[in-house]
Amino acid sequence: MSQIEGALPSVRTNLPRSTLVRGAERTGLLLIAPWLLGLLLFKLLPILASLAISFTNFNMLHPEATQFIWLDNYLRFFHDGVAGFVLFATIAIAVGTIPLQILASLGLAALLNTQLLKGRTWLRTLFFLPSIIPSIAITFMWFGFTDPNTGWLVRFILEPLGLGENRLFTEGAAGFLFAISSLWSIGPGMLIMLGAMQSVSAEMVEAARVDGAGPFVRFFSIILPLISPAVFFALIINLIAVFGGVVLLDRGTTFGGGSSPYDGYLSIQMFTRLDLGYAATLAWIFFILVIAVTVALFRSARRWVFYADAED
Repeated sequence: MSQIEGALPSVRTNLPRSTLVRGAERTGLLLIAPWLLGLLLFKLLPILASLAISFTNFNMLHPEATQFIWLDNYLRFFHDGVAGFVLFATIAIAVGTIPLQILASLGLAALLNTQLLKGRTWLRTLFFLPSIIPSIAITFMWFGFTDPNTGWLVRFILEPLGLGENRLFTEGAAGFLFAISSLWSIGPGMLIMLGAMQSVSAEMVEAARVDGAGPFVRFFSIILPLISPAVFFALIINLIAVFGGVVLLDRGTTFGGGSSPYDGYLSIQMFTRLDLGYAATLAWIFFILVIAVTVALFRSARRWVFYADAED
């Protein structure tokens, strides 16, 4: 019996390496098959279907009258003043909120990376918790906070200062409130920045301190360049999230030409006007725009993103 057991490992190791690799590949494919099936059925096929629908005049009330109209929906976009307005409104929101989120993530990560700070683990959990709250709960919370009649912002802050509720709904005030509300989702970005900072060599930072470099010089000249890949990653993720995450204070309201962003107008085309063909066109135009900006950022990354293990 002992001789047979001793022979089993030798038989297994005598198998050709290609056979072992193919067996491992089959096992891996079998394990990820449910995910691949979900990706195909619920991601790739709907994406390809939306591309095909964007070339039609598909209306959900009259699907039998659907016809291919080729590029008419795309030409319609360039003559649609409302679509242009909400597109630039979305870009303005992205320009205003993404840098703020990255700066806040950097600031909190730098604070939590300080060795002198007590209770860093609890604070890290506390700062991350808001990002796991469902978006609908955050929406109702901010609606309640900013309600002109019963909201805390009006009753306990604006009215005692003599500002009143009318100041709350100006364009500048609404943009400021949205920028503040966007900081609720910086938890993952903060953890990414913190992990990158903790991977920076402590000997390098200590050597700079011994040479007389102050905390700001150490952060901007050593730490920040070394964690630039994490900053770049957060920038890309926040950019991609703009399409589905820019609506918070204005979600569910009727578009009136105010601060409603691009996806709000797309939802109206799809669910109010039931014009699925034009809605798919709007989605693909924004997708192409996001891809173009992402490619431009990757090209610019060669000048400001530092990879320590990159070959010269």
